[in-house]
Amino acid sequence: MEFFYTYETIKTALPLVDVEKADFVILGIPFDSTTSYKPGARFGPTLIRQATINLESYILDYDVDLADLKIADIGDLDIVAGNPLETIKRGIATVEELKEANPNALPIILGGEHLMTYPPVKALNPKSYVVFDAHLDLRDTYQEEKWDHACIARRVSELGIEIAEFGIRSGIKEEVEYAKEKKIHWIHARDYNVGKFIEIVKDLPEPIYLSIDIDVFDLSMVPSTGTPEAGGLSFWEVIEALEWLIKNKKIAGIDIMEVAGTELGDITALTGAKLLFYLIGMKAKLG
Repeated sequence: MEFFYTYETIKTALPLVDVEKADFVILGIPFDSTTSYKPGARFGPTLIRQATINLESYILDYDVDLADLKIADIGDLDIVAGNPLETIKRGIATVEELKEANPNALPIILGGEHLMTYPPVKALNPKSYVVFDAHLDLRDTYQEEKWDHACIARRVSELGIEIAEFGIRSGIKEEVEYAKEKKIHWIHARDYNVGKFIEIVKDLPEPIYLSIDIDVFDLSMVPSTGTPEAGGLSFWEVIEALEWLIKNKKIAGIDIMEVAGTELGDITALTGAKLLFYLIGMKAKLG
């Protein structure tokens, strides 16, 4: 099936099926126009897909071989460089088109700057938004721009969706005050553990949209990301929480955002690819 606003690019290194037959559908959104520090997120979807060449399809933890699963990859969104609103419009239309073609498939978005979480959230209309991130992203504007990567959680909040944020270690006072006003749950990276994650997430309404900004991880794992922050979480701290979430909650969609870089084999892309494989494996086994 062809999608109006997408184009074919490097494919994930797995056997792939048509969208209509898939249980998982991958879409890249290579948008990088509001990144405020290190550019390169436009290459994230390609770098993640290329990094999957390095990975075994069999996931030891779940006794699942991704090569046996029904996975589709519809390529990348044909973004409009420098125009977040038109790109968002195209992203919404594409995710809606995807859900019309296969309502039962789980969309998995690869980014791309974090602003591009908005199109799948808007199209899928979840009740809750769970995000792992170094930053609160609750600014109303950043550098006089409302449609900016630093404002994504604020834009999601304005849709009336409940929000919980984990791994946070950066923000401004106004964001903290907004979170308090809107009863947005967030856990600092220093205070994070899976028990606190479960305590918050267990009461969130379903379905849940899951967003993972790659900068949530320890900086040694993700040096190539738009706004890197020291003091992040370990891979297994995040995986343990995701296993609980996917086992116990209905998931509307997933994204992995802010993978950047300019070279194949980038450490950040390898982390993103491993996370992608684990998410698909745990959803197949636990979900």
